[in-house]
Amino acid sequence: MKKIFLCLFCLYVAQHIHACPNLLNSDMRILDSAETQNLCAYEGKTLLVVNVASRCGYTYQYSGLQNLYEKYKDNDFVVLGVPSRDFFQEYSKESSVAEFCSTEYGVEFPMFATVKVRGKKAHPFYKKLKEESGVEPTWNFNKYLISKEGRVVSTFKSGVKPDSPELVSAIEEIL
Repeated sequence: MKKIFLCLFCLYVAQHIHACPNLLNSDMRILDSAETQNLCAYEGKTLLVVNVASRCGYTYQYSGLQNLYEKYKDNDFVVLGVPSRDFFQEYSKESSVAEFCSTEYGVEFPMFATVKVRGKKAHPFYKKLKEESGVEPTWNFNKYLISKEGRVVSTFKSGVKPDSPELVSAIEEIL
């Protein structure tokens, strides 16, 4: 009788306790800070995760990403910027990255510490993104669109601008 009760109790608990989606359950250090944040903090939000670089031909996309963030943030939409030196186009000092993003583009969306986004040494979050989507960044400003349920629903190559109808429509469809 006790075993049956315990099993029923476990079943009840499992059905009523909500766990963060595995994809988001990753710690990332905040840009130019010792503080880390678990991405579960963004659970229930639509996310656009972008590997960024300050000295790339696509760096102008920071403006469009900031515009997207401002336009949709009240609808639980967040852009997450993740600098990477994988393509040799990011400053070596995180303080330089932070200053550049703030002064040149007025970036207000969350920015995380510089990490590897591809290969065996990729950050665990990027390994999960690749595993779920089948897509690994081939250049800076690769984009992953993640649903409020914590699943990758679309990926976009670097050349897809933040204001492109393709990206905007995909965002609006899942908001």
